[in-house]
Amino acid sequence: MSIRMVDKPKITISSAPFLHDQVTTPHIMWEVAYSLVPILLAAVYYFGLSALLVSIAAIAGALVTEEWFGRRGPQGATWKDGSAVVTGLLLALTLPPGFPLWMAFVGGVVAIGMGKIIWGGMGQNVFNPALVGRAFLQAAFPTAITTWEPPDGRYLGLRGTNLAPPFYQGEAVDAVSTATPLAQMKFEQDPTPLTELLVGHTSGSLGETCAALLLLAGGYLIYRRIINWRIPVAILLSVAIPTAILYFIDPVEYPSPAFMVLAGGLLLGTVYMATDPVTSPLTSKGIWIFGVGIGLLVVLIRVWGGLPEGVMYAILLMNATTPIINRFVKTNVYGHD
Repeated sequence: MSIRMVDKPKITISSAPFLHDQVTTPHIMWEVAYSLVPILLAAVYYFGLSALLVSIAAIAGALVTEEWFGRRGPQGATWKDGSAVVTGLLLALTLPPGFPLWMAFVGGVVAIGMGKIIWGGMGQNVFNPALVGRAFLQAAFPTAITTWEPPDGRYLGLRGTNLAPPFYQGEAVDAVSTATPLAQMKFEQDPTPLTELLVGHTSGSLGETCAALLLLAGGYLIYRRIINWRIPVAILLSVAIPTAILYFIDPVEYPSPAFMVLAGGLLLGTVYMATDPVTSPLTSKGIWIFGVGIGLLVVLIRVWGGLPEGVMYAILLMNATTPIINRFVKTNVYGHD
């Protein structure tokens, strides 16, 4: 009589999480990149070849840095996942069309190097990398980054100081700056018509073109569950409600809620930068606090601050509070109070 041995099923022991989504990081990043294409095309339509060259320079700086430093890190080079492309393109959309190309390239290097790699790579950064690059450029080259040009139908001609050589200063690369809608309203109480803000026919950064496209892109990303809808809703409401109160008090001194939402980089920052899952809180309650904080800071800086725009600073400041929010606003563990 023989005894047949039956193999018992093996038990796999692992740590959480136990449920996995089939959607990967590269899939999310490339879908975000694809959603930015219409916005980039609108910038090219209004500002011509300069918009495309500034974008290529910023993306190139991000990709080179990702490849050079990323492959030496524990995660290896991750430029194929699309994160560096998204970072470089978002950085470019915060820049003026006449921005020197070498500065845009340096901004891409800083965005990845100081905004991502230095923190440990993908998923470890505290601040949004594109805004880190933009903040560096704001501090290092304040004149170049605040030199704006209106859309004038020149598609093939370069603008401003696009081809200025590195560190060169001279009359040959001087540019004439025009006021953005936010600056006109803040310093001259001259509001830009909402129709122009919607279609993007105004001076400003490349990503301030066509608010209608940004709203559509945000709706698409929410529908695809790429971004958390609570963040844009919290930001836009916390901008619109205080502004509506101020506008009711003095409609000449203060802008309308619609103007505050459509003007400047609020929609770009709300849809693409504040919603970064790495730099935003984990819980729903924390996300509401995060979004409201950004919106109120934007109103504070735009209305009472010395600068006409405050989206970049608002998001970076709230990025810094994300670990604190996660600590004090967290979901209770099952079985514990």
